[in-house]
Amino acid sequence: MTEQSLYAKAGVDYTKLEPFKQAMIAAGKRTTSFPNKRNVFIVEDVMHAHGAVYEYRGTEEHIWCTTQEGLGNKNWIAEWMYQHEGTGKTYYDAIAIDTALMIVNDVIAQGAMPVVFCDHIDVGTSEWFADDKRNKDLAEGFYKICEEVGMALPAGESAPLKYLLKSEPPVTSAPSLSGSVTGIISPKSRLITGKKLGVGDHIIAVASSGLHSNGVSLVIQKALELPEKFLTKLPNGNTLGAEALIPTRSYVALVEALLEANVDIHALLPGTGDGVGKLAFDKRAFTYRVHSWLKVPDLFMYFKDVLNVPLKDCLKTFNWGAGYYIFASAGEVEKIISIGTKVGYILMDVGTVEDGKREVIFEPENINLPPPGE
Repeated sequence: MTEQSLYAKAGVDYTKLEPFKQAMIAAGKRTTSFPNKRNVFIVEDVMHAHGAVYEYRGTEEHIWCTTQEGLGNKNWIAEWMYQHEGTGKTYYDAIAIDTALMIVNDVIAQGAMPVVFCDHIDVGTSEWFADDKRNKDLAEGFYKICEEVGMALPAGESAPLKYLLKSEPPVTSAPSLSGSVTGIISPKSRLITGKKLGVGDHIIAVASSGLHSNGVSLVIQKALELPEKFLTKLPNGNTLGAEALIPTRSYVALVEALLEANVDIHALLPGTGDGVGKLAFDKRAFTYRVHSWLKVPDLFMYFKDVLNVPLKDCLKTFNWGAGYYIFASAGEVEKIISIGTKVGYILMDVGTVEDGKREVIFEPENINLPPPGE
């Protein structure tokens, strides 16, 4: 057996990191052609961790959009399930999807289509990188979501940060997952700034797949108070942990179809932090009157009905079944719903934008929600 180096003994063991890095590089190499459909080409001679090199070969006047974002605490649940469920399932294929889509779903809000993804993984111990099964699941998850949305994974970063990161027990180790995505707006006239948002606009909500990656801290806190914790069975027969780990939905195909059809979109909004209250994202004095709503996922109803989380807290924490919002004039609503349905989404005209106090009036439950941060 090779003796550990002093650096490894200090907490950075490259014999543990290298197999992980190679798995990620191998997955990345399989993604390089995915942005070609958007006339973006990766320079494959430069495929290492130091940076992504790419070029646009189309003829449209275009601009770029880059966003960086982190997953938050969701993979802590995956680690708990991996340690305690007893099935050997890592859930990291789904976690990879969540990580990428937290960024991608923000990028498309500007009308940009994702083309380049760079991941960033920090963890408290080199040992975390030594699990081949988890590594393969994570790499394969990144590959699958890159294929689905049309982007490449040409570069990334991974590091053990012994002195900075420490997981909350009973999870022994969990990484901080984040990254950046560059999208192309081509032609540049497709840029969506949100400035068109105004009184009279309709709010079209698009169904989520479940929790996505918001409100996770509350889910963890409440689950750990239960006798069976994340193995608690929900009324639908699924465990709480498995339900929470349903991967985030991508809205790329929806936004791309709407842009291709020249729909006049006034604003796009990911249904992320602050739950339904995020509808009042614009700083102007608009009231967002919600008159109808989508089906609420089982996990959220369990938190409301069984764990007695107040409804207002649910609405300000969870997406409550809406993962994305489209704001447009009344004349575009039927077209948006028709196009969205054809590409596989569930959409509903749920409300309107009015002049007035900046707030959300959620009429289905007769609750007023303050804007984000209030």
